[in-house]
Amino acid sequence: MTNPVVVEVTRGGRVESMHRGSAVVMDGGGKTLFSIGSVDAPVFPRSAVKAMQALPLVESGAADALGFGDRELALACASHSGEPAHADLAGTMLAAAGRDETSLECGCHWPMDQAAMIALAKTGAEPTQLHNNCSGKHAGFICTACHLGISHDGYVNYDHAIQGMIRDTMASLTGEHLGVDNCGTDGCSIPTYAVPLTSLAHGFARMITGSGLEPVRAKAAKRLVNACMAEPFYVAGTKRTCTRLMKTMPGRIFAKTGAEGVFCAALPEEGIAIAVKCEDGTKRAVDAMVAALVARFLTAGDDMRETLMAQANRTLKNWNGIEVGTIRVTDALS
Repeated sequence: MTNPVVVEVTRGGRVESMHRGSAVVMDGGGKTLFSIGSVDAPVFPRSAVKAMQALPLVESGAADALGFGDRELALACASHSGEPAHADLAGTMLAAAGRDETSLECGCHWPMDQAAMIALAKTGAEPTQLHNNCSGKHAGFICTACHLGISHDGYVNYDHAIQGMIRDTMASLTGEHLGVDNCGTDGCSIPTYAVPLTSLAHGFARMITGSGLEPVRAKAAKRLVNACMAEPFYVAGTKRTCTRLMKTMPGRIFAKTGAEGVFCAALPEEGIAIAVKCEDGTKRAVDAMVAALVARFLTAGDDMRETLMAQANRTLKNWNGIEVGTIRVTDALS
């Protein structure tokens, strides 16, 4: 199936670029409410599934044993910008388990937030693994291992007990087989598994509704989603799409981006979840796709619809502040 054009970029009244994509909306019972494109084709969800990967941290009792609150749980689900508050909290999480930055196996990179990157560079310091956008997730893995008495050495490897727990958890939520045959390596070195968008949307819909989940998992899933909605800055950061969406609709939307144009979102009040993939991996397109689909499935008359559509369809300006074009979703979504 050829994916439809879902987002257009205009300049001078003409379409300059087009982005194709696929999207699906499902409820907790597995009913498909909306679908376009190749939603059954496997995709690597990358960071979009961090909330699923964080479930063992809560289910094992590690989060409670270490006194973690909403901020720590949100950071465990995060692709953060490496701002000081993010890096500091990741270090605090590790310290609670008696570990430090040297235990992380995610690698290091400069903060994604430009202001944080410049500030760090001005000090003459180098970035550490705490600045890695995945350091909170990895801190959660290490804390879980320490609580369970498992060695955290090599925790990023496919055959490590922590990755086995994550694999089983995600397979249970999505209903998909996860194994070496559909496994790749993520940017932070842990396994990532190619699964269809339908399975991702259904998995997140189950997390927010508890449909078909054991009580312990349903409670843990709700706790993680609520933590992310309560502390959206720690899920992403300043001027980031996940944070903006959750601040636009406090307590009403869970949003989590992944690399290469994947994005998952959930609306707890409506009991539905969304999974999208921009075929060419472009961030500007996937951000518009998610905002438009969330708006589409809000209750009729909800004043947030207009706000979200303004995020989906926006004006482009050049460096002199002159309006030069637009980013807009097509009729396939709106």
